[in-house]
Amino acid sequence: MPDIIQLLPESVANQIAAGEVIQRPASIVKELIENSIDAESTSISIIIKDAGRTLIQVVDNGKGMSETDARMSFERHATSKIRKADDLYAIRSIGFRGEALASIAAVAEVVLQTKREEDEAGTEIIIRATNLVSQEGVACNTGTAFSVKNLFFNVPARRKFLKSETYEFRLCISELQRVALAFPNIEFKMQHNNTEILHLLPCNYKQRIIELFGKSKNQDLIEIKTNTTIARIRGYIGKPESAKKSQEAQFFFVNNRFMRHPYFHKALMNAYERLLPPNVSPSYFIYFEVEPEKIDVNIHPTKTEIKFEDEQAIWQILHATIRESLGKFSIAPSIDFETEPGIEIPVLTKNTKINIPSIQIDPTYNPFEKEDTSQTNRPRTGKDYFKQANLQNWEKLYAGFENENKEIPEPEVQKLFGDEAESVISVTPNILQLKNKYILSPVKSGLLVIDQKRAHERILYEKYLKTFSEKRRQIQQSLYPLVIELSSQEHNLVVENIEEINQGGFDIRDFGNNTIVVNGCPADITNPNPKELIDRLIDELQNNPQQAGKESDYMAVILSKASAIPYGKALSNDEMRELIDKLFACGNYNYSPDGKPILSIIQMEELEKKLK
Repeated sequence: MPDIIQLLPESVANQIAAGEVIQRPASIVKELIENSIDAESTSISIIIKDAGRTLIQVVDNGKGMSETDARMSFERHATSKIRKADDLYAIRSIGFRGEALASIAAVAEVVLQTKREEDEAGTEIIIRATNLVSQEGVACNTGTAFSVKNLFFNVPARRKFLKSETYEFRLCISELQRVALAFPNIEFKMQHNNTEILHLLPCNYKQRIIELFGKSKNQDLIEIKTNTTIARIRGYIGKPESAKKSQEAQFFFVNNRFMRHPYFHKALMNAYERLLPPNVSPSYFIYFEVEPEKIDVNIHPTKTEIKFEDEQAIWQILHATIRESLGKFSIAPSIDFETEPGIEIPVLTKNTKINIPSIQIDPTYNPFEKEDTSQTNRPRTGKDYFKQANLQNWEKLYAGFENENKEIPEPEVQKLFGDEAESVISVTPNILQLKNKYILSPVKSGLLVIDQKRAHERILYEKYLKTFSEKRRQIQQSLYPLVIELSSQEHNLVVENIEEINQGGFDIRDFGNNTIVVNGCPADITNPNPKELIDRLIDELQNNPQQAGKESDYMAVILSKASAIPYGKALSNDEMRELIDKLFACGNYNYSPDGKPILSIIQMEELEKKLK
């Protein structure tokens, strides 16, 4: 039997490696920018065409490379940062990956021009699908310019799975944001399809955040800072009232390297406990400084997941630091940190001795002793307080039940319950709102439960579909136009979809410089808050990327989810009744636009079973 194991050809091996490192255009943007930073560049320009499919060019003013280094940089496992295995655990650079350029060159056409300051001429290298096309001297500026053309031209399956231009370019902006936030001392420029998207000048950390996410962030940021022997933590967190559904403005960095860390995110969310409405999270920009030998950056191909040696201790430190900062700004109850020199956070180790806490007790206290009513200054007990509170306004408990047997209109019953309509005839007009989220109404067979937000989403969705099909819109013009400054990513998202958004009843104009002007909102939204509506609209656009084959109703879904009554909004009886009437008039009243159930009936048998 012949041997069957063979070495892969170099070109195939490079394409396999590329699959791990180069997943989409944003991956190339990340790798090339990181290499430019390691070359001590002070100015980096990124030029992109067609979201990176046609061209990704990164130009820097760094140290450049010699002719030999330029050629060696495209070899697999070639690196200037590592000489021995121990160096892997003392890495301070960010673009040290040896196979990155080889992977890029395996799936695209790459043109490299580079020159050192001491050289009279530079070097130009052209590589196409791993094959060297040419290498020659060239006149160029000091630094390095990488041009990546026709990405995935030789891997059509990979190119096919790239998403829309808007989505792919948004990921490119995200990669630039991650690097720009870590290195505010570097100038960055980004251009897309011959239009300048970003121009970030050297500044401090807070100013860089404001440049990327808008001037409104200036009032939202709370500084955090702590120094321990384990880690140094600094940065900014957002105020609870500015929390959003999207996680666009959430960044962890360790030694100036962006990372994802669900464990530390949980520490932060625990620190905000009871300060946030449901389904939202705050913005944060947190920088860790840890000794390189105490972290492992090589557990994931893209180096965004990092393992810490003292993970539990850092969790405690981070949690306490955020609670302290929230307390200083009177957002969370805390001790007076202004008069305290600081908090020494205990770090538990294997040798830490745990002491049993001591407590003081009153041996003469008798819980059954009758209270002395003559002690007027003595605080009331919990039992007395609640007893007194329960005596007030007790008669209101039965208010509103005078017309309990009023019937719901027969057509609505038939539409809602179909064959079971006969068994569900009477319903009280006194509808109850539970937790400002659900609408409850007793029916003959049990209890009707309606999700208020999903119900409103269904109503608006069918309205928007009709609006789009008839090409008409109803706008409620604002008395004064509202100017809203967005981040570059948010601005790009709105501008890409502005025509469809306006067709849905908004009147939005692009004002340039990452700014929009809102002149009106959909007419059927009562007392609209334009800023809140735009924020929710952007959240939905970010969290629900457009899918192929669903373009026709995509914007109707987005607009309905953004404009719907949010959870937490109290509704009057009339508002709840109107919502139910409009829901039953919909073509599909059972499911929201994204397929989630809107209503349910808890049967009497189920209630009785629970109370046995």
